[in-house]
Amino acid sequence: YHKLWLKTEGVHKHDQEDVRVEALWNRIITPWWSAQAGVRQDFGDAPSRTWLALGVEGLAPQWFDVEATAYFGEEGRTAFRVDVGYDLLLTQRLVLQPQVEADVYGKDDVERRIGSGLSDVEASLRLRYEVRREFAPYIGVHWVRRFGETADLAGDDSDTRFVAGVRVWF
Repeated sequence: YHKLWLKTEGVHKHDQEDVRVEALWNRIITPWWSAQAGVRQDFGDAPSRTWLALGVEGLAPQWFDVEATAYFGEEGRTAFRVDVGYDLLLTQRLVLQPQVEADVYGKDDVERRIGSGLSDVEASLRLRYEVRREFAPYIGVHWVRRFGETADLAGDDSDTRFVAGVRVWF
């Protein structure tokens, strides 16, 4: 019923670095859904930001994995992130995972190159091999489209990159 989730995500591009770390307490509220509360820390080349995180995570009808989290930060900053993914089993161990993620911010944060409103939408396609369910290396392609002020502050409106990593849980 109770879990601690540690989530990390980072991007190193040319001379820019952006990292996000979340520590969330997870509590099952229904057989398919969990409530989460915790903290998020953004750091890298821009000033660090600390956020209170409140959200839900679960399995929607048709087996879609859904994460929706609201963030509340210093100086009245707010943000919302939704992440939807689906696992397509190619074999018992080989999994193709399309995923879409969107970020919305309540106000501009020029130092971190983020504009208010719909900031960005990310779409990815990952192919992972589950050596065990708890350990699965993956490769994939990741596409980002920035909107409005965020595109202006970032200096570009889209980006495509290849990704590789390991999905681990215990």
